[in-house]
Amino acid sequence: MSNSPRFNIMSSLIACRECDLLQREIVLPPGGTACCSRCGAVLHRSKPDSLDRTLAFTVGAAVLFILANVFPVVGLEAQGNRTSTTLFGTVRTLHDQGMTSVAVLVFVTTILMPMLDIGAMLYMLLPIRLGVVPKGLPAVFRLVQTVRPWGMVEVFMLGTLVSLAKLSHIAAVRPGIALWSFGMLMFLVAAAAVSFEAHDFWAQVAAAGRRGRRFHAKTAGMETAR
Repeated sequence: MSNSPRFNIMSSLIACRECDLLQREIVLPPGGTACCSRCGAVLHRSKPDSLDRTLAFTVGAAVLFILANVFPVVGLEAQGNRTSTTLFGTVRTLHDQGMTSVAVLVFVTTILMPMLDIGAMLYMLLPIRLGVVPKGLPAVFRLVQTVRPWGMVEVFMLGTLVSLAKLSHIAAVRPGIALWSFGMLMFLVAAAAVSFEAHDFWAQVAAAGRRGRRFHAKTAGMETAR
């Protein structure tokens, strides 16, 4: 255990993700890390304001995701002709040209999965920030863990940059707002994933649940008194 964390007699048990050893949860100082006593794997870290930072990154990612899908990704100018397209327009063009499987792959990895990831994170974090536990929270949490590996914005960015480099000698390439938005979106999504601490998240969920039960109990007592 780093930074000499204190044991809490009333603390709950926590299972190691690597070796499944059950051990008593400890109270960590800010910036501390709890490690498994058997295999040394990280159990959880104490990240001050981790959920607030994750929420800020996620809101920024949501704004950039909208911009990336509304504005053109890139514009080409050759022999006086100018063409530009959005990401969804690219998917539709691929489908019209008979490359349906590629169109589906691009749609799923660059539009659908990032949208589900960002939307699910906002659904989880915003109500908790307001002290409310959203419905179906465990299922939404599992959804985030499932869809996150399928969001491949960075692969799309790499493929786009390679394509632009190859097209630069036959046409004038004009990067669009969406391309810059995708670039910043890639970093914000990664920052949100790194800053998110599941242990702190579930601790806040438990605290919000206790406040909700106290509120309902107080309200029921007032109604009974009447």
